[in-house]
Amino acid sequence: MAGNLTTGGGEDLLGDMNRKSANMDSLVVCFGEFLIDFVPTVGGVSLAEAPAFKKAPGGAPANVAVCVSRLGGSSAFIGKVGDDEFGHMLANILKENYVDNTGMRFDQSARTALAFVTLRADGEREFLFFRHPSADMCLHESELDINLINKAKIFHYGSISLIEEPCRSAQLAAMTIAKKSGSILSYDPNLRLPLWPSAEAAREGIMSIWEQADLIKAFKGRVPGIKVKAVDTTGAGDAFVGGLLSSLASDLNLFQDEKGLREALAFANACGALTVTGRGAIPALPTKQAVVDALTKYNAS
Repeated sequence: MAGNLTTGGGEDLLGDMNRKSANMDSLVVCFGEFLIDFVPTVGGVSLAEAPAFKKAPGGAPANVAVCVSRLGGSSAFIGKVGDDEFGHMLANILKENYVDNTGMRFDQSARTALAFVTLRADGEREFLFFRHPSADMCLHESELDINLINKAKIFHYGSISLIEEPCRSAQLAAMTIAKKSGSILSYDPNLRLPLWPSAEAAREGIMSIWEQADLIKAFKGRVPGIKVKAVDTTGAGDAFVGGLLSSLASDLNLFQDEKGLREALAFANACGALTVTGRGAIPALPTKQAVVDALTKYNAS
């Protein structure tokens, strides 16, 4: 599995690590859940109808971190997994993709979260989560890597970590630290209704930190897209966010330049499009060259 998860592109380890070191002033730190997705080996079926499942790394914040790195940026992940085979596998996946994983913690009591996810024939995604509790829910404020958060040019997070304590308090503390250090706060509401006690609790929880964000994954408008044959839509939104954050980390004045912003959004759109052409989020995330080639081909058509 690991062979499908490395960055590729022909770069050797030393050269890539030197590039990362040079990009530390553009660091994107992602906070939240990292888990194992089990996806059916065939598409268009319900979870009950699936003949078999294939494991894949999942979790929106981790997907974004890997996406930024694969696009040539510098990223880090903060979160908690179980001190088990799956948890250490996930840590290694980040390392293989040149994502700083020093902010990860390992829980000896709770297991790494599992999720079964499928895209049914009617186009709707179906989720079944196993986290009662899972390790990501057990991250304490005292376990935060404050030095890593202080280095973030952009601090990205979701809403899943707001559902239960102690992780909720850990996220709020991390946001406060990042804001005080001058980071841009990027928020992906990422609604997973089955994980919340009720729809009202989800609305209140997600909106409770809305005003603190500088950037929220909730866009209106239209930018050019490229036509692809979709195989698996998992991670498409995370790839879009990763593509946009990688551009923003390189140029914080992007939102003052309409032309540059449109180009960044078109780039992010292409990241999402290419991701749906493969199965699983992280394995399918594109390199920067793949995105540039796709846009060049689209613009020439």
